[in-house]
Amino acid sequence: MILTVTPNPSLDRTYEVQALKRGEVIRAETERMDPGGKGVNVSRAVAAAGRNTLAVLPLGGAPGALVFELLDGQGIEVAPVPVTGDTRSNIALAEADGVLTKINAPGPELSEAEQEHLLDTVREKSRDADWIACCGSLPRGLAPSWYADVVTRAHDGGARIALDTSGRALVEALRARPDVVKPNAEELAEAVGRPLATVGDAVKAAEELRAMGARAVLASLGADGQLLVDDAGAWFGSARVDAVRSNVGAGDAALAGFLIAGGSGPEALASAVAHGAAAVQLPGSVMPTPADLDPAAVTVTADIPADRELTEPVS
Repeated sequence: MILTVTPNPSLDRTYEVQALKRGEVIRAETERMDPGGKGVNVSRAVAAAGRNTLAVLPLGGAPGALVFELLDGQGIEVAPVPVTGDTRSNIALAEADGVLTKINAPGPELSEAEQEHLLDTVREKSRDADWIACCGSLPRGLAPSWYADVVTRAHDGGARIALDTSGRALVEALRARPDVVKPNAEELAEAVGRPLATVGDAVKAAEELRAMGARAVLASLGADGQLLVDDAGAWFGSARVDAVRSNVGAGDAALAGFLIAGGSGPEALASAVAHGAAAVQLPGSVMPTPADLDPAAVTVTADIPADRELTEPVS
């Protein structure tokens, strides 16, 4: 069972538009409403693959009730932690050329009692978990060390933990030695404090995160592919994508694919790449099913193209 923890979930509204023109009235061609937050998306992708998952998340107000209803409708078990503030609502504008503009709300501030309730729920529900995936930003009220505490408690309970966060929360958590961290290129560059221009730069940055405590690093490099660096070595994976429709939740689908396939080694990387590639070809934050995957389009190699320039270098 894969348990997910999303401290700052959301209700996500995605609108597909021809072009985003500032200051003008824009008519959406389609609209979607999905339960959101990185961990929520991981649970959705795991469930879409027919695997067991449980989503732990604080929920409040009408948006929180709707998130619960949407997840329940998808057959996903939820362990809600009631909070006083309203769950945040996010907006994504997807243009026809694949450009995505996102507006993310800050979310509620959790009281000390709500924070403790969230930790207690994670502790109680994680007893039967093979993996715990802690994902996303921390809401107001939670200290940057919160994820580090969760990692330590997870390991004490015998579970493996995957972490997808950024900034100080990521750096603080590394000292607790998470089993795998999943930064994107921008988060990877921020963690090591320097720009990334090539795949080789990303590999070196991933190795530094391992030196800081991560046991493995699964790094998303956008259109260029994904990297896996662990004790056994480094691998680079990429996939053919015919058309990008929306990249919302693609990284979360990739992490789900990685964990579904065991969470280690090149086969798990291939699964991550296949899930991420399938997700970007779907609308909004729709998670791929096995029928959406194209394993034949995926290439994984230990021959790292170190000199390849990143399509979107991070300064």
